Amino acid sequence: MAGIDLQFALEQVPKILQGVPYTLLVTIVAMIVGLVIGTILAFFRIYRVPVLHQLTVLFVSFFRGTPLIVQLFVFFYGLPMLILSLNDTFQWGLNPDIMSPLVIALIAYSINSASYLTEVVRSAIQSVDKGQLEAAKAVGMTTFQGMYRIILPQAFVTALPNLGNHFIMLIKASALAFTIGIMDVLGISRVIANDGYRFLETYLVAALIYWLLSIIFEIILARIEKRARTFEGRASNTA
Repeated sequence: MAGIDLQFALEQVPKILQGVPYTLLVTIVAMIVGLVIGTILAFFRIYRVPVLHQLTVLFVSFFRGTPLIVQLFVFFYGLPMLILSLNDTFQWGLNPDIMSPLVIALIAYSINSASYLTEVVRSAIQSVDKGQLEAAKAVGMTTFQGMYRIILPQAFVTALPNLGNHFIMLIKASALAFTIGIMDVLGISRVIANDGYRFLETYLVAALIYWLLSIIFEIILARIEKRARTFEGRASNTA
């Protein structure tokens, strides 16, 4: 049948929307875990911790320099094999089935996210005047207190645009999770398209859903950034 079947496309919207929770779960978990790991690794680089600094450089280079889809496959096939190997070596009774496709996707996306956020956090921290940390020490703060109370809040505001861009990128990159069996937006769309042989209509609906999600979170992140900068400005004026 020639042309686009709009009726078919509209009928698939509720079905495809059922994949949104998985899309957001992968995105949000990867962002949070990646930010935590990335912050730790950023400090390894900033303070050039022996061995850990070199390992962090290698980690960032590898996960930023290889395709995410390849990383997904490596984790998907490699983690169960690793568990079996540990069982044989240490006589553990770990069940390889705990590595479900969703768990593997969360791990893979979180690690990939950490490789990018390491550099985002590192550059943001280094953009803050080092004299502020010295001033904090002069009034009796420890390095940790000065970093936590003074440096990191300012670095966070500086990093917000890049963090927001990374979050939007994760929403779109999460579409690759269907390759290991995750029934997210694209995973459900693929099933519908294959069953109904209406590929164009189905994938257009999926594209519009990803677009809408990106727009919604762009608005939310822009407001967060605006409020954070307003708060920072007030704090600076008070000081």
